[in-house]
Amino acid sequence: MSDYDGGTDYGHVETGENHEALDQLHQVDASESNYDNQFNVYEQDHAAAESTSFDQGHQVSYTDPSGAQYEESDFTSYDHSAAETDHVFAAEGSESASSSEFHQLDALQARLDSAFTSMTEIHGGNGGGTAELGVASN
Repeated sequence: MSDYDGGTDYGHVETGENHEALDQLHQVDASESNYDNQFNVYEQDHAAAESTSFDQGHQVSYTDPSGAQYEESDFTSYDHSAAETDHVFAAEGSESASSSEFHQLDALQARLDSAFTSMTEIHGGNGGGTAELGVASN
């Protein structure tokens, strides 16, 4: 405190401002992709072969009167063969794909502004009185 010729004491005076802020940003980016395929194969073939052989014959042989020889032959030949095979072919399939994306943005913003004034007592020297000033704030 200070004294001067008037005898008045001046007290303490304080004023000020407070400023506070909060900024928060949260961001999410996500994606998902799926791919699926499925194929089935079934196969079948058919083949057939057949062969038949049929032969008939007759042979006669004769020799003159000095050494008489006589010969005769009859023959039949038959041959049959067959072969068969089966084969089947079939194909079936499916294919699928999907994708998705996700974006999220959260923002938080807060501001706090305040002002204050604070004073103490003043004592007057000539009038002998005392005045009190209180505290004011916003």
